[in-house]
Amino acid sequence: MTEHDDAHAPTELLPGARDESGPGDDAEDSPREGVPVAELRGVHKSYRLDDVEVPVIRGVDMLIRPGNFTVLLGPSGSGKTTLLNMLGCIDRPDAGEVWVHGTDVGALDDDALSDFRGKHIGFIFQNFNLLPVLSAYENIEYPLVLSGASPKTRADRVPKLLDAVGLTDKAKHRPGQLSGGQRQRVAIARALVMKPKLVIADEPTANLDSKTGEAILALMRHMQRRHRISFVFSSHDPAVFRSADDAIFLKDGAIVSRRRQGVEVQGA
Repeated sequence: MTEHDDAHAPTELLPGARDESGPGDDAEDSPREGVPVAELRGVHKSYRLDDVEVPVIRGVDMLIRPGNFTVLLGPSGSGKTTLLNMLGCIDRPDAGEVWVHGTDVGALDDDALSDFRGKHIGFIFQNFNLLPVLSAYENIEYPLVLSGASPKTRADRVPKLLDAVGLTDKAKHRPGQLSGGQRQRVAIARALVMKPKLVIADEPTANLDSKTGEAILALMRHMQRRHRISFVFSSHDPAVFRSADDAIFLKDGAIVSRRRQGVEVQGA
């Protein structure tokens, strides 16, 4: 089995994935148009390397619009991953504010922040980060288990997501039995199982061949539209840039330009 297994998928949808054009299960809870799902206000971040303090983020202001594909672009060391970590409530800024889902996450202690992150934010990683001893079904189910969701809720959500990403027939397969594209499809389903309104994706196509990467982008776009979720990517992939609603260009820890539907804009 190779990563090219997904390469023959139509660009609109991966094989086996259900094409449901209606609103997602949580459509009534979708963020209001114009209200940012996340916001950075005057954010600074530095890291210490031995005795030297290295600034990584320098006074960034950023809005993440609801229900959009937003991509962070820039060379290595420009601050993309650090910004994703702050948007994902994994790291805290040295100065400035981070707001997610209407909450000032800087006001939360570590335990409350962890709970908030688990409830409101999904993650997709370039290395998939699946648990090798669990099946595809169990990997998708795992966040629900951690959250204490009932067996009924788990039995309802997991098969629907497996079906949506076209992997019903691979439910019992472990990651080692899946191609790279299939593993990323499991990771997408896992990111959505808690019904977040924000999904953070760090280089989600970096370890996939170009055709499989395009198919994975098509699937993420389909799921984003169906569930009305905001996706925020970091990427060097031109295909991700072409798929983006909003593009934010970074250099040396600062935003140098922004594009919305391909048109350069001013401000956040």
